[in-house]
Amino acid sequence: MARLLSAEARAVTGMVGLAALAAAAALVPPRLLGHIVDLVAADGAAAVPRVDRLALGIVAATVAQILLTRWALLVAHRFGERTGARVREQFLDRALALPAATIERVTAGDLAARGTGDVGAVAATLRDAVPEVFVAATQAVFLLGAVLLVAPVLGAAGLLALGGAGFAARWYLRRARAAYLDEGAASSALADELAATVAGARTVEALGLQGRRVAAGREAVGWVRRARLRTLFLRSVLFPIVDVSYVLPVVAVLLLGGLLYRHAQLTLGAVTACALYLRQLGAPLDIILVWMERLQASGASFARLEGLAAVPPAPVPGTALPTGDRIEMTGVWYAYDGGPDVLRGVDLTVRPGERLAVVGVSGAGKSTLVRLLAGVDRPRAGTVTVGGVPVAELPPQVLRRQVVLVTQEHHVFRDTLRDNLRLAAPGATDLRLRAALATVGADWLNELPAGLDTDLGRQPLDGARAQQLALARVVLANPHTVLLDEATALLDPATARGAERALAAVLRKRTVVAVAHRLQTARDADRVAVLDAGRVVELGSHDELLRAGGAYAALWHAWHGGSGS
Repeated sequence: MARLLSAEARAVTGMVGLAALAAAAALVPPRLLGHIVDLVAADGAAAVPRVDRLALGIVAATVAQILLTRWALLVAHRFGERTGARVREQFLDRALALPAATIERVTAGDLAARGTGDVGAVAATLRDAVPEVFVAATQAVFLLGAVLLVAPVLGAAGLLALGGAGFAARWYLRRARAAYLDEGAASSALADELAATVAGARTVEALGLQGRRVAAGREAVGWVRRARLRTLFLRSVLFPIVDVSYVLPVVAVLLLGGLLYRHAQLTLGAVTACALYLRQLGAPLDIILVWMERLQASGASFARLEGLAAVPPAPVPGTALPTGDRIEMTGVWYAYDGGPDVLRGVDLTVRPGERLAVVGVSGAGKSTLVRLLAGVDRPRAGTVTVGGVPVAELPPQVLRRQVVLVTQEHHVFRDTLRDNLRLAAPGATDLRLRAALATVGADWLNELPAGLDTDLGRQPLDGARAQQLALARVVLANPHTVLLDEATALLDPATARGAERALAAVLRKRTVVAVAHRLQTARDADRVAVLDAGRVVELGSHDELLRAGGAYAALWHAWHGGSGS
């Protein structure tokens, strides 16, 4: 927060000055009204001319206070909008700077909740709470100072009477931070559950998992309910105590002031002024109270946004450049977040220009292997190199010219088809874009109402077409090595077969490593690597491995229903 305020030092200074002037103007009417009371008490009707002048002074001071407060809030709101924009940009920069391995393991609901709800809460606080609380705090300080100057005894009595509000606020603040952090975590968990259920709706329906997903959703909703009831309880204790505390200073001043007035130690005007000052104190304290509750929630949101800065940054890339296209894995071991090893002593060489298929049962380590080849993750032990340089140490702009990973997960931006394709080749002509789509069998282009200008946000692609779009991006990017992690999983067999043949033709002189869930893909490969329990147990051509009669042969025969063809 200090950094954000220092970036707007001029606006903050103006806000401070204007708020102070507005608070000073607010002190004038009660003081003048006290003088009016004293004049009327002393001179009666003879004081009317002076009372009129003092009344004009009250009007002038009130108008000045209104104008200065409005000006201060205008400056403050502009400050808040600029600072809120800075928070949004900072969040986006930090999210994009996260290591690829980290961003892929963060649940979509959590990051979405931080980028929407938390960013919005912090921006609203900077726009509204900071100026309003600051102006209110300035007014409260000036009002208390005025009471102490007019009648120190009454000022001390008023401060003592406000003690209950202080104790209540202290009790609340001790508990509020943890409660609001828990509420934020519960909201993120609920968002993640909803996102997962919606994304996997077809799978849930196909496998009859509706009851399980409903139970998980109810559990997440229950957590949110408990967290919100906890924060509601804190507010229900704080607000009544503080509301009563507003009245006590005025009561104390009137009782003590009346006693002192009867003993001629204070004028009636001084008692009146002090009572009005403390009555006015309720308005700024109300603002502070309301925002104190909201600031706990936005403070928790701010902490969740700043938490991105605590994530260890991606290692600094090296400066060495690959001297060839050969990819080698030597003695590679890997485990996710301190768990059991999923790759165990893998040695594998991918020769330039070959097509290598990686097969194995679910959980064998196929996807992990290609993630290491793509530089997404770093091995726990051993090395993964391209052209003699560790893949994970290559700068992103160099790495993507060497290796591109295409997975089952894909993203279609809410933009035109043309702009979605040009992510891979910004300068590509329409002719080249159409050729890339034709290469992967995307003959549906002619069915779109506006062709390449079709807005995919308004006319979204289904899963099969979205994957064809991802494959067309690979054709346009034209790296020397392409890693396909079941990239055609959502395509029907005929379409997938056509897309794979097209890729094989386009990438004839390129290296292709494909995780094959259909063994027909492995049959077309130059070599097949069979993974089992994190180890490469077989490596060779399709025919060689069938003749060997090992794990690959067993998979092949099972896939073909026992036939050996």
